[in-house]
Amino acid sequence: MPMKAVIFDFGGVLVRTRDQSLRASWEQRLGLAPGEASTLVFEGERGRAAQHGWISDADHWRWIGQRLAIDDATLAQFRADFFRRDVLDLALIAYIDRLRAAGYHLGLLSNATDAARRSFTETYPVLPHFDSVTISAEEGLMKPDPRIFRVALARAGVQPHEAAFVDDVAENVAGARALGMVGVHFRDPAAAIAELAGLTGVT
Repeated sequence: MPMKAVIFDFGGVLVRTRDQSLRASWEQRLGLAPGEASTLVFEGERGRAAQHGWISDADHWRWIGQRLAIDDATLAQFRADFFRRDVLDLALIAYIDRLRAAGYHLGLLSNATDAARRSFTETYPVLPHFDSVTISAEEGLMKPDPRIFRVALARAGVQPHEAAFVDDVAENVAGARALGMVGVHFRDPAAAIAELAGLTGVT
């Protein structure tokens, strides 16, 4: 059957970190190992709990401040600098708009905290470009759990083989493929658009 929906990840795909220099500078300042800032925010036990929705984004960041032994003002600056070099890919958004104009359902599926919907509205206003949105903290599920893919598919109103899923994390792409979706492993926007063009006919 023909492809009917394309579902995109957010972080690492639509929004990518231009460079890691500010994060590295903070790691040096705070005595952290290289990459430890990202582990604290995203990959650690507390970060994953926030993305599951088990704790709030606000509680997660309070814990980070306590873990780093910094005051509220310093924490606010660290948080701002952590995300400061993140950039929305407007060319990829333009391609998403072309897919929608061609009749495809566009879905957004993100492992993110309960602050994500506000971020997707105010900081990176991507929601108007999508027909459906699935956020891990709102579902209590994280990729690559097959249940969250099923939620996204149900919102799109399609079967797994009728949907392509784009993500920069190989484990998540493998999870989508295991369910029967077409997985597109995002490495750079030009390659992803070329692969999707081959699937959809939209260039």
